[in-house]
Amino acid sequence: MIKNREEIIKVLEGGGVITYVTDTVWGLGCLPNNKKAVEKIYEIKKREAQKPLILMSNEVYNLLDYVAPIPKVGQILIKKYFPGALTVVTDKSEKTPDYITSGMATVGIRVPDNEVFREICEIIPGHVLATTSANLSHQPSAKTYSQALENMSALADLVIEDYGCEAKGLESTVVGVMNNELRIFRQGAIILDI
Repeated sequence: MIKNREEIIKVLEGGGVITYVTDTVWGLGCLPNNKKAVEKIYEIKKREAQKPLILMSNEVYNLLDYVAPIPKVGQILIKKYFPGALTVVTDKSEKTPDYITSGMATVGIRVPDNEVFREICEIIPGHVLATTSANLSHQPSAKTYSQALENMSALADLVIEDYGCEAKGLESTVVGVMNNELRIFRQGAIILDI
C-alpha cells in the first residue's frame, strides 16, 4: 500500500521524524534508539521534558524487550485490546532509554489497529516507533491527513498519507499496570471499568 517505503526508512535511519495515521489520532515518531530524533520531537511539539513518549509497534512481541515482565492483569488487557486504542503503562526494561520516558521507571506501549501504521512498522528497522500525537503541546490532536499536514508539514521530515485508512479521532485509553494493579490515567476510545 505505502508507496514511499525507501524514503520512510531513509528519513528514520537519518535521525528524522515522521508523521503518520493510527487508529486513534495522528502520530509523530522516530526510532527509539536515536536520542537526537527524540529531542527533535520535544522541540517540534514544544513538549515539557517531564512528559514521556510511548512506544508503538505492529505486534506486541516487538515491544516486549522494552518492558519488564508484564503482570497478569496487564497481559489480560493486552490479549483483549491489542491491536486497539489502549496504551498500557508498565515497568520498563533496560532497553528503554531514559530520554523516552523522561527518566521515569515506566513506559507506555501500544499496538494501533490501523493498516497503514502496521505497514510502516513492518518495514522500519526494529519495527518500533517512539511516538506522541502530531500536534503542538496543548493544541488539539490531528484527526485527519489535512490537519496532520497543517500541523506538521513544516516541522516533521515526512508526513505519510493515510491511503484511506483514517484515524477515528479519539485518543487511546491509558492504563497503568503496576504490581498487578490497574490505574486509569486517561479514559479514551476504550471504556475501562476497574
